[in-house]
Parts: sequence; structure tokens; C-alpha cells
Amino acid sequence: MHWSELPADSLAVLRAGAVIPAHLLALDGQRQLDARRQRAMTRYYLDAGAGGVAVGVHSTQFAIRDVGLYQPVLELAMQAAREWEPLGGRRPLFMVAGLAGRTEQALREARVARRLGYHAGLLSLAAMKSATEDELVAHCRAVAEEMPLVGFYLQPAVGGIHLPMQFWRRFAAIDNVVAIKMAPFHRYRTLDVIRGVVAAGAEERVTLYTGNDDHIVLDLLAPFTFMREGQPVTVRIRGGLLGHWSVGTRSAVQLLERIHAAVRAGQAPMDLLALDSQVTDWNAALFDVAHDFHGCIAGCHEVLRRQGLLEGTWCLDPAEGLSPGQAEELSRVQREYPHLNDDAFVAEHRDRWLA
Repeated sequence: MHWSELPADSLAVLRAGAVIPAHLLALDGQRQLDARRQRAMTRYYLDAGAGGVAVGVHSTQFAIRDVGLYQPVLELAMQAAREWEPLGGRRPLFMVAGLAGRTEQALREARVARRLGYHAGLLSLAAMKSATEDELVAHCRAVAEEMPLVGFYLQPAVGGIHLPMQFWRRFAAIDNVVAIKMAPFHRYRTLDVIRGVVAAGAEERVTLYTGNDDHIVLDLLAPFTFMREGQPVTVRIRGGLLGHWSVGTRSAVQLLERIHAAVRAGQAPMDLLALDSQVTDWNAALFDVAHDFHGCIAGCHEVLRRQGLLEGTWCLDPAEGLSPGQAEELSRVQREYPHLNDDAFVAEHRDRWLA
């Protein structure tokens, strides 16, 4: 499947810039899939106004592949997206499936995702740590033969690998790449991606998404200007594909709407700029920065547990959970930044999502 075959309205959602939450995984006390709550999360994201969801990605836990949950979890999300009548009525979505592993596995997953109706695959290269740049590019080209790709710069702290500007230039030149999620949590490496896209002359085809959960607001507000053949080229990060936005999704949609309006107006109000540090402080608690991101997934679970969408914070790995002091930090940021969480919105609609 080539990107030119995608539904035009879905592709327009991606290119305009959207909130795409990285879908979490609902487990019960026996660490088995809780289909009811998994479906309720998808409904929450859709009612919140998300432009789609990303399933089978880091926040969904890469280990779903080891316990036979990859296809069932993707199926649940797609079924909910097709059947649910969101607040405000149906609208086009852009659905993203996480692709992982070495080439044979990534190809299998791409075929599953394509068959289920996903529009693009978010390609993790974490399993390719020993590969050369040429091998990485060949891997990406092979998977791009199956379906449109969203590149993924995953931070090394949670399994990613360093990918230089030259790699991103070559990756962006692959015709079936439609977007790149930049999540190195590193300013220099974020610029490497953008420079690579500009150098490839691919900025019209490849839409930039932030995955830098530590720098969301300024990523979305700032213009990025680089020289190409002696001429300045300015690009922008249009939306976010974020684990952070797996919670507070309605607030995230409202935030992105404000940012898009500010960009159109050509000015950024000071109160909007001030949100950058607040969102980053929120994220420090959510992603457990104090313990090198050990509790990053459990932190997101804990927010939804407190809101009643999840029963607990269980992860597939029993060693993965909240870190000492993380619950207290979450209480602090929820208290200090009530405008960044969805407590009232979830309380109003939770029973409908769980029905």
C-alpha cells in the first residue's frame, strides 16, 4: 500500500497536525488483557477529539508481541474506532500501528496492520542496534514496500538508538514515508531529524510530529528554518504522537487547537509559552524522570486508574511499576495543573465508555 492510496480525508488529518495518543494497555490483576477497559480507552481518546491512535507502540508495551497480544490489541482499537459514535459525530481518523523487530518480524506486523485497516506503521528500530546505516535504510525500504511509514526516533533511555542526520536524510527520501515522530528527548538530535527532512527535499510529503514529551509546546510553536541550496526552508512540527497524550487527551486537543491558532496568527501569547514548562513538569512526574523513566508507562496507568478508566497499573513485566515517590509527584502535578488533566471530562463520560 502506497500513501497515495490512503483515504484523502485521513491523510489530511495527519498533514494538518493532530493529537495522536500512544495507546496504553489495559490489564487485569492476573496481567491478562482487559478488553472492556481497553475498548473504553479507545473511546475516551475518540471522544476527546484525537485525530487517531497509535497502537502497538512503546506505550502499549513492546512485550505484547511475546504474549500473543499484538493482533488482538490492534483489532480491538480498530473495531472501536469503526463502531464508536464520538461526541460531535464521526470524523476521519489516521490510525497508526507500531512495527518492531528485525526485518522479517516488521514485515509480518506490517501485513497484519495493513489487513486490519491501519493507515501507517510507526517503525521502531530498537531491535537493530548492531546494524549499519546502510542496513537500517535497507530495512526501512523493505517495510515501506508493505505500507506507509512513520519514522520513529526513540530515546535511548527506553531502548532507542542514536540516528544521525544523514540517516534521516536517507529515510525521508523513501517515497512511502509520510511522517516522522521525533522522540529523542534531545534538542540536537531533534534538529538532526528536521535537517535531514529538509536536505531530502521531503518537507511537503513528510509531516513532522513531536514525540518529545519533555518539550511539547515549544516543539509545536517554533518555526525551524534551515538552508538548502542557498535558500532558507522553514518547516513546522504539526502535531504530536505522544505517550504523554495517552492521559489528559481532551486537554491536549484543546492545547493543540490553541497552538495552531497562534501559529496562524503569527504570534505566541505569553500564557501559552508558559504552558511549556508546566507540561514538562507534568511529564517529569508522569514519565518518572527521577528514576530514568523506569515508571513511564505505569505513571500513565496510574492517572487513568485514579480516574476510574483502568483497574490498576499492572504492566506485562511484573518488575515494571511506579517508582518510589512517583505517586506523590503525580498527586502534586495533578493538584498544581488541573487545566492539564481530564478529571472532570472522564468523570462525566466514563460510564458510557465502560458500557
